[in-house]
Amino acid sequence: MILNGEKVELYTLKNRNNIEVQITNYGGKVVTLKVPDRDGNFEDIVLGYDKLRETIDGNLYFGALIGRFGNRIAKGKFTIDGTEYTLKTNNDYNALHGGETGYNKIVWDAKQDANKLLLMHRDPDGFEGYPGNINVTVTYELTDDNELKITYDAVTDKATPINLTHHSFFNLKGAGNGTILDHQLFIAADYYLPIDTTMIPTGEIAKVKDTVFDFTVFTEIGKNIDSDVQQITNGCGFDHNWVLNKQDGIMALAAKVFESKSGRIMEVYTTEPGLQFYTGNFLNATELGKNGKKYESRTAFCLETQHYPDSPNQKGFPNTILRPNEKYHTETIYKFSTEE
Repeated sequence: MILNGEKVELYTLKNRNNIEVQITNYGGKVVTLKVPDRDGNFEDIVLGYDKLRETIDGNLYFGALIGRFGNRIAKGKFTIDGTEYTLKTNNDYNALHGGETGYNKIVWDAKQDANKLLLMHRDPDGFEGYPGNINVTVTYELTDDNELKITYDAVTDKATPINLTHHSFFNLKGAGNGTILDHQLFIAADYYLPIDTTMIPTGEIAKVKDTVFDFTVFTEIGKNIDSDVQQITNGCGFDHNWVLNKQDGIMALAAKVFESKSGRIMEVYTTEPGLQFYTGNFLNATELGKNGKKYESRTAFCLETQHYPDSPNQKGFPNTILRPNEKYHTETIYKFSTEE
């Protein structure tokens, strides 16, 4: 398919265990991810569409790469070295997932080497309001250990904020196969970031202990999702960033999800300091997905490894400013297995 003069293609990675992932260079989107249950039956566990045209026209973020800055920047404004920059805003007066035209909407240059797919993009100075020309490379790799590994690299010629992430919507029962509220979730985090009514962090780093945000032991996602708690109201459910119990830059377990009917397990490892957990609160069954199934509210979850939202405006948060002569490098692994 040709889109605005650029070729959009679909690439397939498959390992020796027959796990298969399909990725398009439009938005770097993971279109399908087929993994087995405890009986060896394969199911596609990511939300998406049957046709490439639908992938382009449908939900902006299903399976997409997110940048230049994932999550939100308050009012689309930030200051670097005394200079204020203004981004295009696209969500409650904030810049969400890069702005009006984020990395989820571009056609990446692509090169496949066996079970690796390299996606490359040059993001020009001033695009969407961001400073600096930035060269980005994202590598998807499907290993024989049943890991989907995503590596992000970037360099810039001018100081700029950067926060790359991946936005698959998962359902371990299979895409469109009902609620995810009965999935069991563990998050390796003793703290989370409270948000205001526009879903921007307040700046507080709050303990999860004795709150509905405590997933330090396996807990059903739906157990507290409708609690009469202001933070749940602000997010219309869970849509918050957890502060991981790990040092930034060190690969470690961030989260683990278990679905009892299929026996499927997904583990998330990352070098990032934060994890955005989102429960598909704004899915509303208005569009048809794979096999004509409707994607209703809370029929998928996202676990987006990243730096904290609005970091350029929050002095107490880890740095997200990349400068010339520095290299941006992060890694995330989604690992799949089953429980007998």
